[in-house]
Amino acid sequence: MDDLKGQNRPRAGYARWVRRPETAERDAAACRLRAQGLTFRQIADELGFASKSAAHDAVGRALRAIVAPDAEALRDREAGRLDGLYEEALTVLERTHYAHSGGRLILGPDEEPVIDDGPRLAAIRELRSLRESYRKLFGLDAPARVSVDAEQLGAEITGLLDTITADGDSDG
Repeated sequence: MDDLKGQNRPRAGYARWVRRPETAERDAAACRLRAQGLTFRQIADELGFASKSAAHDAVGRALRAIVAPDAEALRDREAGRLDGLYEEALTVLERTHYAHSGGRLILGPDEEPVIDDGPRLAAIRELRSLRESYRKLFGLDAPARVSVDAEQLGAEITGLLDTITADGDSDG
């Protein structure tokens, strides 16, 4: 039985608990019982969970564990595709592009072809977009933070709305 306070459980990075094999097996058993049609209350009673909510959480953990390898394989496939597109965009970026007009090469005052930066800039935008997709795919961007000022402003607005609503209710 898991320690309720988690005092005897090892931690992974970022304060996450490491699932012990016994816990994983118990979660899997809960999932099997749910597949057989048992309610979460029945699963909790059968497996000794403290509540039906704990049984529900166990089934959720088991389902996530089942899906995780497939999700990881899909993530790897998508990362491979993004890497291929990135390499193609780099090739475009590194190539020399000459300006054309009406199908003819534009020459500068020195009679040398004029460099067209448009394709290079487009490749740079594409590379940036691909990196953004890569960061989203792997969840590398830091979560957005809400400032304390914004939270205080939200509380003030809620207070004002409550006051307005209370004043409107007293008229009736």
